[in-house]
Amino acid sequence: MVCFKHGPPRLFGVELEWTVHHADDPHRPLDAGRLSKALGLHAPATLVRGSPQLPLSRGALVTVEPGGQVEISVPAAESIPRLIDDTAADAAELTALLLDADLIPGAHGLDPFRAPRRILTVPRYAAMEHAFQRLGPHGPRMMCSTAGLQICLDAGEQDETALRWRALHDLGPALVGLFANSRRRAGSDTGWASARTEATFGTCAPFTEPPPLDGDPAAAWARMAMEAPVLCLRRGDTWDAPTGLTFGAWADGLADGQVPDRPTYDDLDYHLSTLFPPVRPRGYLEVRYLDAQPGDGWIAPTLLLTALMSAPMDQVLAAAEPAAGRWFPAAREGLEDKLVLQAARDVVDLGTEVLDRTGADPELIAAVATRLQRIVDDTHGRRAS
Repeated sequence: MVCFKHGPPRLFGVELEWTVHHADDPHRPLDAGRLSKALGLHAPATLVRGSPQLPLSRGALVTVEPGGQVEISVPAAESIPRLIDDTAADAAELTALLLDADLIPGAHGLDPFRAPRRILTVPRYAAMEHAFQRLGPHGPRMMCSTAGLQICLDAGEQDETALRWRALHDLGPALVGLFANSRRRAGSDTGWASARTEATFGTCAPFTEPPPLDGDPAAAWARMAMEAPVLCLRRGDTWDAPTGLTFGAWADGLADGQVPDRPTYDDLDYHLSTLFPPVRPRGYLEVRYLDAQPGDGWIAPTLLLTALMSAPMDQVLAAAEPAAGRWFPAAREGLEDKLVLQAARDVVDLGTEVLDRTGADPELIAAVATRLQRIVDDTHGRRAS
């Protein structure tokens, strides 16, 4: 009823996230005071208690992730040109605010300079950090060192939702390979083209990995949500949840003695916000598997994905098929993986044929098509040599 809302695809959204660095030395740790001064009245209450969190000029709200990453999301738009104009304007405004405080936005999907360090002290992130630290090093990295580009699309009519859901997942490895840019972490080469994807998938597997795609997407999502561990138990000042407690067990009363009461629908809604799969249904489909891009680099993947989702789904699935399911080879090798490169070429070929369906300016479409072709051609040339 909530996560998969049906209807004609109509709205488009994008969320841009960046790590934040000192302009004179990107290796220096970021502190909450400097960041709150930069954001001023736009700061969220998680950073500055009681802040009014005023939107930017085009309506984007600024949010801050645990390690000080900043994120903007403009209101959903009915046209891609409007979405691009509004997002570009608010991204420029945010960058100017940071520069006034001698801060700059990062250019990668993972902090290449610093180890993860949480600067937000709210109960949500303290509880999540506590839970993730028990699972290994990837959770703190995902929380405090990663930055993503999120593209938001309507789920579509009821009879097409399953196909759109599958297409967005099947396209994932090819798009991860195309736009991977997070090879370095804390000053070292990780050996992964997208170490951001490595960190995300490794945080709380299998709940941060792609779900099974057979059957009804809503049923699969509901099952995963019930089987996922509770990360935040919003009772009292400390939100740490009992180790191993799943939401389903809590709802079934199997946590008696550990938790004083049963969960409410509000608890379920909050629980869903702590799940981090590659595509998250939130009434629309939130594509979460792309590395943040430098500058205006977010426009190319946004145009490509929205154009592809306007094409016949059988053609999209056929183009993505060689690399469908190859998430880890795509994250590790990028386009150096033969099948990921093959799918990326096919996806780019199909996408560039239908870029005009986005309604974007013809000059922008031409520039994006040229950039996309250059990425795959350069990789193919390196492999051939």
